[in-house]
Amino acid sequence: MKFKILVVEDEPDMRSGIADNLEFEGYEVDTADNGEMAIQKLNKNNYDLVISDVMMPKVSGFDLAKHMQKNEIKSGLILLTARSQELDKVRGLELGADDYISKPFSLREFLARVKAVLRRYSNQKSSSLTSMKEEISFGMVMIHPKTWQVFNGENELNLSHKEVELLLFFSENANNVISRDELLTNVWGYQDLPTTRTVDNFILRLRQKIEPEPSQPRHLLTVHGIGYKYVP
Repeated sequence: MKFKILVVEDEPDMRSGIADNLEFEGYEVDTADNGEMAIQKLNKNNYDLVISDVMMPKVSGFDLAKHMQKNEIKSGLILLTARSQELDKVRGLELGADDYISKPFSLREFLARVKAVLRRYSNQKSSSLTSMKEEISFGMVMIHPKTWQVFNGENELNLSHKEVELLLFFSENANNVISRDELLTNVWGYQDLPTTRTVDNFILRLRQKIEPEPSQPRHLLTVHGIGYKYVP
């Protein structure tokens, strides 16, 4: 399978350098020199992965992540930035990014992280197609793993890729207590992210979308001092 990647970068030398190295590795590469062009391409084409600079005029990498989340674009997302502050990384992850790489970076590390994100997506799609049920239901919620669609009654929910991943991971570990660190490792692929606030914010948003009474959840329960438990 040949993965298709969109590179979004407003610096010409950086954009061409990333694209050339990805093509050398055997990927099919498309490019955009600003966020507006990237949105146009995302609305017309399917990509396995988007690699985007954060600091761009008009439409930033964060804006691009919001667009992907709002429009349920299921591509993987890696954000690139010269910033290295933890707050920016957390913001990017909360917007659905799979990884966050600070400039300057080594080519070897960059390619390894690209492969890791693509491998994770490939494995998730494969497992949902072969080992998971046709449908997973709890309360009024119905999850369709093969299409990554989630319904509450007759209404389809607008969930991000990461939110669906969380639900699928919880469904595979029903009634088990799962720590925040386990969720970060298995859903985000991070083993040592300095904060677990990302997980808490995702759980809060999921409860607002799937729980009959978000303030008194029935399915996504907090286990104080440890993490969460999913009860079908």
